[in-house]
Amino acid sequence: MAFDRIHLDEEKLVAAIGDGWPSAQVDAAVALLSRGDGKFPSGMRKLPPDLVSAVQRERLIAAMLRAAAELGYRGTNVQDVIERAGVSRPTFYEHFANKEDCFLAAFDITAARLRKRISTAAEKGGGEWRSRLRFGLETLLHFVSTEPEAARTLIVEARAASADAVMRRDALLDEFAVCIDSQVRPHLADAPPHSPITSAGIVGGCEALLYSRLNKGELDDLDSLLPSMMYFLVLPYGGPEAAGEELAVASG
Repeated sequence: MAFDRIHLDEEKLVAAIGDGWPSAQVDAAVALLSRGDGKFPSGMRKLPPDLVSAVQRERLIAAMLRAAAELGYRGTNVQDVIERAGVSRPTFYEHFANKEDCFLAAFDITAARLRKRISTAAEKGGGEWRSRLRFGLETLLHFVSTEPEAARTLIVEARAASADAVMRRDALLDEFAVCIDSQVRPHLADAPPHSPITSAGIVGGCEALLYSRLNKGELDDLDSLLPSMMYFLVLPYGGPEAAGEELAVASG
């Protein structure tokens, strides 16, 4: 089976391993990976061993996301990951105990990145709760459409993985439910009585819709879902009139 090895550009690499490395060393790592078809060339490397290790670990994380998206978690094995990462089997086991360990690390890193993006986006809405929800939802839809491998890990493959993965997925959904409530209530004078069922139902509905789209590969027009999803989010907090305004903006 033909497949492309993972290629990390400098921006993604720095985002993954942190900015504590001199830029010249990161540039050298990117150049070496490029010349080596995604692998560090053999021989002497003028790079710190811990930088090499950090880059290799990130390649394995990215390779797990790709392999799980292409083959499904159950159909993925360690060989599939190391072939896509362009590293050796001993290198894999320097970082991870087994396939599940690598998958859980990929899940955790991806979930943390998504949480941060959505939180940062919501802040742009200031004190207007509907704007906060809209910015957050736009960020989620953009993430799914531009990083489908990562999104599939969180939304689809975690369901089919281990019990630990399912627990992480459930915890992530619970966090987003709490996040929605926290974005609304401080900015809404006449908020309805608090009920965890409300925000949990919203998150469950959004997750089910994205699950379906990812399974069908229907990702080209995700931005078109924003008005109807905003209606779904706004309705229990602002009522039919406020929710209808979200649809009216789209049609207008």
